[in-house]
Amino acid sequence: MINLFKGQKVNLTKDNPGLSRILVGLGWDVNKYDGGSAFDLDASAFLLGTNGKVTADSDFVFYGNLKHNSGSVLHMGDNLTGLGEGDDEQIKVDLAKIPGNIDKVSFTVTIYQADERRQNFGQVSNAFIHIYDEANGKELIRYDLGEDFSVETAVVVGELYRQGNEWKFNAVGSGFKGGLKALCQNYGVNI
Repeated sequence: MINLFKGQKVNLTKDNPGLSRILVGLGWDVNKYDGGSAFDLDASAFLLGTNGKVTADSDFVFYGNLKHNSGSVLHMGDNLTGLGEGDDEQIKVDLAKIPGNIDKVSFTVTIYQADERRQNFGQVSNAFIHIYDEANGKELIRYDLGEDFSVETAVVVGELYRQGNEWKFNAVGSGFKGGLKALCQNYGVNI
């Protein structure tokens, strides 16, 4: 298993021949917080073309659209509280089914109703993404985001991207203000 740092890239398929089905797990904890509202963090995946934008609104997989029409990306459901150990939300990816016009899958986490609840990623700790080989349960990579955030309400955690016949992963860890709406605009989703 490889522990990544921000900006690091790793070749997933070269180091794991025959890898096709992976499980992307995302998790987090909430710091001491007295705002009175529960934290509801949401994982999403954006399937992107060469221009870094979705090819259709259905390329946005989230709690309101759990499965990409190609069958390549499947969101395992919304966790409304983030309580408990391990992954808070999971997304399954079948690399072999990702359409040829998709070059990248971007994994993000946003805070639901962040502005109304006065919440941000400065109040979130121990956020991570890790990728497993679904066939054997082996953890391939892990990226711990650290405590680099303050006022952001959305984070691009990492990206799977195609390079020739290989799939690689980039530990991005970049924050956005404006939550899910800002991410959708960035990736060309009509909201």
